[in-house]
Amino acid sequence: MTQTDLPGSLVPTLPGHFYTDPDLFGREQRRIFESMWCCAVRAADLPRPGDFRTVQIGRESVIVVRGRDGTPRAFLNVCRHRGARLCVEESGTVRRAFQCAYHAWTYGTDGKLVAAPNLTSMPDVDRAGYGLVPVHLREWLGYAWVCLADPPPSFVDTVAGTVAERLGSDTAIDAYGLPGLELGRRIRYDVAANWKLIVENFMECYHCATIHPELTEVLPEFAGGYAAQYYVGHGAAFGPEVDGFTVDGGAGFDRLPGVGADQDRRYYAITVRPQVFLNLVPDHVILHRMFPVAVDRTIVECDWLYAPEVVGSGRDLSRSVELFHRVNQQDFAACERCQPAMGSRAYARGGVLVPSEHHIGRFHEWVLAALG
Repeated sequence: MTQTDLPGSLVPTLPGHFYTDPDLFGREQRRIFESMWCCAVRAADLPRPGDFRTVQIGRESVIVVRGRDGTPRAFLNVCRHRGARLCVEESGTVRRAFQCAYHAWTYGTDGKLVAAPNLTSMPDVDRAGYGLVPVHLREWLGYAWVCLADPPPSFVDTVAGTVAERLGSDTAIDAYGLPGLELGRRIRYDVAANWKLIVENFMECYHCATIHPELTEVLPEFAGGYAAQYYVGHGAAFGPEVDGFTVDGGAGFDRLPGVGADQDRRYYAITVRPQVFLNLVPDHVILHRMFPVAVDRTIVECDWLYAPEVVGSGRDLSRSVELFHRVNQQDFAACERCQPAMGSRAYARGGVLVPSEHHIGRFHEWVLAALG
């Protein structure tokens, strides 16, 4: 039987080389990650003017900096003189300007070239024309999102609209008050797997009964194989004996102020293509950002966000964090288990999606359309 004559209950996956081919990965970097809005940094990570973080977006290193006027801006991390990497640190603070360590070309936090050795004797070096290359940036949900494309795609259609469509309302996400939450914990995972395997895993729950015992104790309906994302507007209900979204099902923290009774005791999962996972529960939010760095390696940064009074009081977050930390470890181990087999002749034509996974087929269609 070929992949084109499968029975109607089965849907073909992408062929294995989509997860192993470096040339195809390069096309994904260009056509997807360098063409779409990507969640770069948490705005609160840049509290003061001059604070910066560097992130990898596609093939580009990007500097996100809080300007002296308080405005966040993003630039390609490349000196315009001879192409040296301007910032080699992942994060830091500059007092007034960035200075290239090679020839001391110096740029303000607004990206303008402000100084260089012998600059006054070089009239053909235009300070505006040789400033840092800007990257589109906008803030949403307490994060700075960047896009390398010019012009960028509609943020509403590709980001905010995706969240609204999943939750069934333009305003449902506002109930969680993400811009006002504070970072309780951040864990960085280095996953030896292709980014698409991670997206596919997050989207489905056919595997939940097999590898997520703690999660299915809290969310019993996940044991049936259908993920929350399978239904528009649906949130998976806590079990009747469960008091909170914690590793042992014990009580968590007070419900976030904007969360209503209809969202209480429910878990909502949202995939924002190409690299964000949102997890909403009554007392906190978990946000994943993925940064693919090789065809078989993906960095995932995961933030646990809580009400300011929870973080400020120094309350113990460990039982709350531990639940999804275990889920992450279990998921990423599963993805790493799949990655080596993507190059096997047994998977040359791909595999199959069973009915509870059919929505992954739409993700595959999206990938193919983006690659042209």
